[in-house]
Amino acid sequence: MATSTYTVKGMTCGHCAGSVREEIGRIAGVTGVEVDLDTGAVRVESTAPVSDAEIAAAVDEAGYEVAV
Repeated sequence: MATSTYTVKGMTCGHCAGSVREEIGRIAGVTGVEVDLDTGAVRVESTAPVSDAEIAAAVDEAGYEVAV
């Protein structure tokens, strides 16, 4: 089991969080996604490590950006 945390810019509401959760959840091996709207933190749990590029692409698909 692997856990990673990312900061996502631009999320302001539950719909934003849901979009990010849905896109990241489509990545193979991802078992859980928790979003904290107050901080922009997105915690990703997976069966094996997921590349930062895959997370960034999923967040981009949702319409947001991973903070560098």
